[in-house]
Parts: sequence; C-alpha cells; structure tokens
Amino acid sequence: MATTGERVTVRPLRAVVISWVSAVVIVVLFTAIALVLRNSDTGVFFRLADQVALVLIGLFIAGGCLLMARPRVRADAAGIEVRNVVATKHFAWSDVERVAFPDGASWARIDLRDYEYVPVMAVQAVDGQRAVDAMRQLRALHASARG
Repeated sequence: MATTGERVTVRPLRAVVISWVSAVVIVVLFTAIALVLRNSDTGVFFRLADQVALVLIGLFIAGGCLLMARPRVRADAAGIEVRNVVATKHFAWSDVERVAFPDGASWARIDLRDYEYVPVMAVQAVDGQRAVDAMRQLRALHASARG
C-alpha cells in the first residue's frame, strides 16, 4: 500500500505472494516432469515435442495463477480506479455511494447508485491490518471528495 500526497494505491499482499509462489512451483514441477518423461519406462514414447508441450502447459497454468496478482486500486481526490483480475474501471467519487467491507466478505466493494456494486479485490480480509488501513484511507478520500 502506498500513499503519495492525496493518492492511495493498494495491492493485496498475501494473494500476490501466493500467486507468485504457486506459479513458480507449477513451472518447476511441469519442467521436472517433462524432463523425466523421456527417461521413464511408461510404455509410451515421449518425444521432444511432448516435453516442450508439457512445459508450455505449465507456463499457461502459471500465467493463470498470476492473474490473481493483478488486483489494484488507485484513488485520489478525483475518483477511484479499480483493477480486478481482468478489467479496470474508473469511477468518479460522485458516482460512489460508499466504500464498504460487508461482514464475512473476502474483499471490499464500492457501492454505486441503483444498488449496484463493484468488488475491490485489492483490499482483502486476509491482509488484516493492511486492509483496515486501506479502508480508512479510501473512506477518507471518499468523504473529502463528497464534502
């Protein structure tokens, strides 16, 4: 979590660590299996193309794991930008009704008009005090922008 003047940037800590560790383990595991396949007596003939394909499959799975490291939220006096796993959306503070962390939820959300909401996966319950500090900063920015 970084604060620059009136700008707040939040990324989940535990999710990023777990994503990177998982991705590295998967790549190492798939590479090791690919290397052992050709030398093992399984009754099936594995060629170099099979080994390369297995490593590529491991890389694709690792890339999927790394998608969970993407969430980020940036907020300043003008608004809030929420980047979850795939999409990035920007909202002016005038469009945001409140910044909430419902009981039992895994991550925060911003409530919009007409009972709509957007999950904020960058602020996760498993991050403990970091999540509390992030919520305080986001709510303070929201309150100052709304007057």
